[in-house]
Amino acid sequence: MKKGELLYEGKAKKIWKSDDPDLYIAEFKDDLTAFDAEKKGRAEGKGALNCKISAYLFKLLEDHGVPTHFVSCPTEREMVIRRVEMIPIEVVVRNIAAGSLTRRLGIREGVRLPFALVEFYYKNDELHDPLINDEHALILELVDHESDLEELKRLGREVNVVLKSFFDKIGLDLVDFKLEFGRRDDGKILLADEISPDSCRFWEKGSGRKMDKDLFRHDLGDVKVAYQEVLRRIREEIEGSSPSST
Repeated sequence: MKKGELLYEGKAKKIWKSDDPDLYIAEFKDDLTAFDAEKKGRAEGKGALNCKISAYLFKLLEDHGVPTHFVSCPTEREMVIRRVEMIPIEVVVRNIAAGSLTRRLGIREGVRLPFALVEFYYKNDELHDPLINDEHALILELVDHESDLEELKRLGREVNVVLKSFFDKIGLDLVDFKLEFGRRDDGKILLADEISPDSCRFWEKGSGRKMDKDLFRHDLGDVKVAYQEVLRRIREEIEGSSPSST
């Protein structure tokens, strides 16, 4: 498969057309950003790690009935994905209080929430991705119908059930995570973008050690080492439980 026109370059990925009109190629970058890109850095090999982690997790979710845009990984940092029109809403699912939730509501970091909290953020760099409610999303015409918002919430919670259980098995608490979705020509909504330590918070059970981009945000340690450890645990759990590995 050949790369065509560069369609989009964001903070973490480049999206290219391919020679198949129904497929794009996502190239994962080594760049690191935080605080609305006010803090910038780079970790050599980070893109390849996130590509591999996302591929494992997309396949895991597909196996549990969650539709995704994932097709294959032809190289270590490139992912072939189904063409979708991205919905400009970030769906954030929270299990444990951290980050902006603690600042907004004064909930102490580390408090386990009584249920998974699903929040919507308007994906708009100029407005700094503000928190929005259902009515805001409809007024801004980010989706066509209220039922689309219910579907995003349902999919967010479904992803959470699968991933929370999986990461529990490999000794990590899934604190919170960001999802993005896209729509196919037939209207079907697919999980898109990525699922990686760039878009999730992982805390090691017992020690509470952070294993995600917070290491970069707050200068707490080596991002690449943590991402490698997350990948190792994912790979060993999935490949170790695969029938082909016995």
